[in-house]
Amino acid sequence: MSAALMKMWISFASMGFMFIAILFIYLSRFKLKGLLKVIFTILAYIFMILAGIIILFVVFSGPVTE
Repeated sequence: MSAALMKMWISFASMGFMFIAILFIYLSRFKLKGLLKVIFTILAYIFMILAGIIILFVVFSGPVTE
């Protein structure tokens, strides 16, 4: 697998983390109560931070030349 293709899959994983974070934030704000709400909120922000770190890695690692 080429380096460019690997970066593409890593960025897709980051987008998946963002989607999961959106779902968790929606659930925690509108559907859940109590301790489960807090757990989902913490997980959502962890996923969002991980997605941001991964995107920063992909963007700042520069273009792939082969």
